[in-house]
Amino acid sequence: RKGDSVGLIGMNGSGKSTMLKIIAGVLKPTKGTVETTGTIAPMIELGAGFDHDLTARENIFLNGALIGYSQEMLEERFDDIISFAGLERFVDVPIKNFSSGMLARLGFSIVDADILIIDEILSVGDYQFQNKCKKRIREMMDRNTTVLFVSHSIEQVKEICNKAIWIDRGHVRMIGEAEEVCDA
Repeated sequence: RKGDSVGLIGMNGSGKSTMLKIIAGVLKPTKGTVETTGTIAPMIELGAGFDHDLTARENIFLNGALIGYSQEMLEERFDDIISFAGLERFVDVPIKNFSSGMLARLGFSIVDADILIIDEILSVGDYQFQNKCKKRIREMMDRNTTVLFVSHSIEQVKEICNKAIWIDRGHVRMIGEAEEVCDA
């Protein structure tokens, strides 16, 4: 539901990332349907939607356009995006020279949507940036953004999510309050 933060948990190969890709529209379901309402910002694969030969500045506009943001909106938010990412010194550097943490910070700084899909993105980046992301996720939830969150860190799921879905070999084992599902 609007404003929920739902953690998807399960072993590697259980279907978590596949489910996120289906919800994001990257993959088509083999059976059934998926219905979403609003804009979706999928952070599924590190660096997806970026051109690694372009600079951070150029990629903000490229990635933002792919998400559906206007150039005017991106120009208006540009300084905030760079500041949130902590990449002021690297704004005109091609991102092929970025670490995985820097790429994650850049990608996360651009997104603002009705549905935010995060697949293991908080496993990269330093502690400070992870806390910044968690704070931003909470702010987005306060504005009724729905968050779908995959992590192998049960503690992160408990901290960020109010609901959880346990997936095992492509089947839902349990749905409920995050604390209860994570404990199971």
